[in-house]
Amino acid sequence: MILNSIQMHTSFALTHPHSQTLDSHSTPQVRIAYFIMVHHQPDVFKEMFEKIYTRDQFYLIHIDRKAQAEMTEIIQLYLIQFPNVYLLESMNIVSGGFSMIQVELNAMEYLLNVSHEWDYFINLSGEDYPLKSQNIIRQFLTVNNGRNYLFYYDQEFYRPDTLRRIQNHFTELTHKISSFIYKREFMKGVTPYIGRKWFILTRDACVFMTNNKRVIDFEDYYLHTLLPAESFFPTVLMNTAFNDIIVNDDKRAIIEKTFFYKEQYIDNLIESLKSGNHLFIRKVNKKTNINILQYIQESYLVPLPQINEIEREIKRNDRQNN
Repeated sequence: MILNSIQMHTSFALTHPHSQTLDSHSTPQVRIAYFIMVHHQPDVFKEMFEKIYTRDQFYLIHIDRKAQAEMTEIIQLYLIQFPNVYLLESMNIVSGGFSMIQVELNAMEYLLNVSHEWDYFINLSGEDYPLKSQNIIRQFLTVNNGRNYLFYYDQEFYRPDTLRRIQNHFTELTHKISSFIYKREFMKGVTPYIGRKWFILTRDACVFMTNNKRVIDFEDYYLHTLLPAESFFPTVLMNTAFNDIIVNDDKRAIIEKTFFYKEQYIDNLIESLKSGNHLFIRKVNKKTNINILQYIQESYLVPLPQINEIEREIKRNDRQNN
């Protein structure tokens, strides 16, 4: 079922100065369907969007229902010039509630109906920023086509402090999570996982998440958990046949807020960006340190380092288990 939405069409040729034309490759590059969630800072969103936009990919935007009317209008008017951009019907996203999962599932279903010609689904927030050009990102996914990328831990083993989020029954209200909770048994035969709410999923994984009856059992349970956005997708995928094609990495770096040793933190972050193969960085805004912004600009067209991701994951698991 396609949700009610506004498809942005235009009758004139796109002449945006920041639109990208992809280089020719002997092997056709994968195509990406981006899902971007926005609720404030339209200027930050615009700058990011122009960096990831190409004419042959797909872009679905969700503006939180709580967003100010002026901001919503600014973004809608801005997107009119892009023919391959769609707006998902606005939902009221409650922090810590299942609505964050529901909007992701709605987005997958919508994009699956929009076109059969995309290969990967990438979710972003309005404050994410690409560390590499679309040529580099698409080439990376082409070489690794078939792998899914998301960050996960065995929740019982590594994060037992968070188990109350799934062992208690929570209820999502209009603007918050109800303070009334009660204990219940977790899903039988299922290992709970926890990670982050950002991922890069293949089209097949999206078809599974939106069409497989087994997923409905997970939806019914996680509907009444706290912060399910950090655990729903890794738990579903790691407890199904997809678990052997998941790389434990969401390809995001993140700029943390720090008050102590700030300069040292910035230097360490830049060094980690140089040695890693992150594709995006989170929490970029007008207050971001100038050295970080300068590094992003200077390295934008620099190819990713060659990293054996499977070997790295095995080494990381060995360190965790020791």
